[in-house]
Amino acid sequence: MSQRNPPEAGADVIVVGAGPGGSSAAYHLASAGLDVLLLEKTRFPREKVCGDGLTPRAVRALAAMGIPLGDGWPRNRGLRIIGGGGRIELDWPDLSAWPGFGLVRARTGFDEILARHAERAGARLHEDTAVTGPVVDERTGRVTGVRARQGEGERAFRARVVVAADGNSSRLSVAMGLHKRPDRPLGVAVRTYYASPRHDDDYLEAWLDLWDGRNLLPGYGWVFGMGDGTSNVGLGLLNTSEAFGNVDYRALLRRWLASMPAEWGFTEEHRTAPVRGAALPMGFNRTPHYARGVLLVGDAGGMVNPFNGEGIAYAMEAGEIAARTIVQALARPTAAGAERALHGYPAALRDAWGGYYTLGRTFVKLIGKPSFMKFATQHGMKRPAVMRMAMKLLANLTEPRGGDAVDRVINALSKIAPAA
Repeated sequence: MSQRNPPEAGADVIVVGAGPGGSSAAYHLASAGLDVLLLEKTRFPREKVCGDGLTPRAVRALAAMGIPLGDGWPRNRGLRIIGGGGRIELDWPDLSAWPGFGLVRARTGFDEILARHAERAGARLHEDTAVTGPVVDERTGRVTGVRARQGEGERAFRARVVVAADGNSSRLSVAMGLHKRPDRPLGVAVRTYYASPRHDDDYLEAWLDLWDGRNLLPGYGWVFGMGDGTSNVGLGLLNTSEAFGNVDYRALLRRWLASMPAEWGFTEEHRTAPVRGAALPMGFNRTPHYARGVLLVGDAGGMVNPFNGEGIAYAMEAGEIAARTIVQALARPTAAGAERALHGYPAALRDAWGGYYTLGRTFVKLIGKPSFMKFATQHGMKRPAVMRMAMKLLANLTEPRGGDAVDRVINALSKIAPAA
């Protein structure tokens, strides 16, 4: 355990999982003066399968937490896209609502930075504390805490509200009967690291030409320079392709990398880490996001962007929204009033991304058709204006009010689309 004194068994809020979403929620809750327990099943530093690239959305969320973003946070200018026989470099859009730069940071250190920052704000962090299920009030059916393993024993922690930020498998959600929705998209990503001269690239790089031998697959490969002598290299695929269940992802990664120039160093003798894979739960694939005293945040609520596979920014934003909701709820003088406020959390998420995620579900269905994917890649790459619009759409980076014509079109489509 991280704290010096023996922990109390209760708090205002329990946050399960100290990833980006959980630590964001814990930070904002503790900053508002609430007593917060942050329970993490592993001990830092720890691994997490991720591309390690942070878009301007994630940069803004980090700034909202007051994270210092100086040395050790290499910046990037935008996205380089390669596919359909073309190559284009797109700078992050220059917007008042979003920073004009992205970052990279390995998840082995990134998650711990956020968790320690939440701890400094007042959250009580317990590592090596694996939550096994909810504590339920038998009279009301409401969750009033969690059970967790610590070492060889198990204990109960109690709180007025619980935040489930325990990842894609979300043991707490499953124990409450909240399962994944089969009608929502799912991705799979595999990644590793190589010692490479490309480690200090100014752009995140995405390769659209992923083939299963016959068909162009819905997804992309990436090369993200880490600025430390290594590059994070991986690929992500969507389940909207008929080939999804038959793809050997590690073999696909090997075949793709075999086409790279040898001097880039993406070969076995230069690999510095194992090849690891993970699921990407997208488009609100577990709902409801509030039930019986528990709010879902990040991967536990399937909050990965269907357009681009980005999860960190949305987990952190959801953590902030959840914290804001809880602060308002616990300020209410009655239990009924608090419950009404908590039921506003799913509505706030739908307002934030509901229509946009509906557009994303349509997008992933379209690119699951090899003919459409091939047409979009070959023809879009030849038209820089189209690609700049696509970048704004896929990265969800528009001015919320006003902006240029592209911003207004994307915002209008997101508003008129039925919320996910």
